[in-house]
Amino acid sequence: MEFSILLIGHGSRAEQGNIEIETFAKQWRAQHPDWHIDVCFIEFADVLLDAGFDLAAKKSKKVIVVPLILNAAGHVKMEIPEHLAQARKRHPDIEFKYATHLGASEGILSIIKRNLHKTMAAIDMPDPKTTGVIVLGRGSSDKIANGEVAKMARWLWEETQHELIDIAFTGITFPRLESAVQRQIKLGMTQICILPYYLFTGTLIERIARQFENLQRQYPQVNFSLGNYFGFEAEIYTALDERVLSLVGDKQQHMMECDGCHYRQIAQEHGHGHQH
Repeated sequence: MEFSILLIGHGSRAEQGNIEIETFAKQWRAQHPDWHIDVCFIEFADVLLDAGFDLAAKKSKKVIVVPLILNAAGHVKMEIPEHLAQARKRHPDIEFKYATHLGASEGILSIIKRNLHKTMAAIDMPDPKTTGVIVLGRGSSDKIANGEVAKMARWLWEETQHELIDIAFTGITFPRLESAVQRQIKLGMTQICILPYYLFTGTLIERIARQFENLQRQYPQVNFSLGNYFGFEAEIYTALDERVLSLVGDKQQHMMECDGCHYRQIAQEHGHGHQH
């Protein structure tokens, strides 16, 4: 084949999350029957990075490595590049090309806006002036990754009539969901829409569902509505198509975040790559 594609999912302790990524890949293959698409995971699954790279290297002389990941943190900046570098050593005759993560974009904004409309409809389309919105991300120790969530919240504010749109995170960093809810209630919001900034289900989506139920019990005077994760929206497929076609055509691509960064080189030399 002219090229093959290695789609990299994060992987989840919740098996359904891994099944959804496999299903996503199956639907992507159906859209491009002439493309060969393999799947591997960063963790919590059977086929991990090294096995995925080796599998893809058997299929063609050019492998397009596509991270199915929203934000660029340790996995995208450190872990995948480290395994990719080793794969290049194991397969010196194979050309590996590393696509950018999904990131903050107009396509992602479209999904968030659509999810917001659905959550508003679930509570009978209240006044956006009295309805707060919380964009709920995974959370990272990487400020740029957290900043991408903040960027999407700001873009959402620019294109809606909601006066109060906050961000919150399920772990690693702050504010957490409960704090954001308390703030919005103090500021007079009588409805609150919670929008998970996640691609697929997993243990954290399950945690969010439990938190949502707890908030409903804790604040019975507030009308809460919980949105869905992104999943199989058309904009995700379109974004991946654009990345693959760009690299297949050898078009100029932006550098990956931290490419060429001497701080990453120093970290690697001192054994400070990503650790589980």
